[in-house]
Amino acid sequence: MSAPSMKSSDRPAVVSAWYDFASNPDRESLRGMLSPEVTFRSPAVHTPQEGPRITEAYLWAALQVLGPTIEYVHEWFDESSAVLMFNATIDGRDVSGIDIISWDEEGRIVDFTVMARPFKGLQALMTAMGAEMEKQKS
Repeated sequence: MSAPSMKSSDRPAVVSAWYDFASNPDRESLRGMLSPEVTFRSPAVHTPQEGPRITEAYLWAALQVLGPTIEYVHEWFDESSAVLMFNATIDGRDVSGIDIISWDEEGRIVDFTVMARPFKGLQALMTAMGAEMEKQKS
């Protein structure tokens, strides 16, 4: 995993923590980043997923699926939100997407939205995520 090149001192702490997590996944650090009121949104699920437990499960699964090939290529942010653009490959399919992250005053993630394209890449992502979520249940 690589982050866009810019001075890390210019980057919000939440964004730096996310890049650290994405390059070295650790469930405990992920748990520490999530607000008790966090919501996860994805094209792979039809309704917003509420709460840290389900959000952690989805984000952990995503990093297992995307992590080996994910490359963050661009970022935009303000004082309480960021958009991180990424590219990855899943089962030979290219996936381009964005993570939209919002955080509270304490620097904990309150909203995490994922968007991905093209359709065949999204299908590959959904299939891989479904398998990873099932694996987590066992």
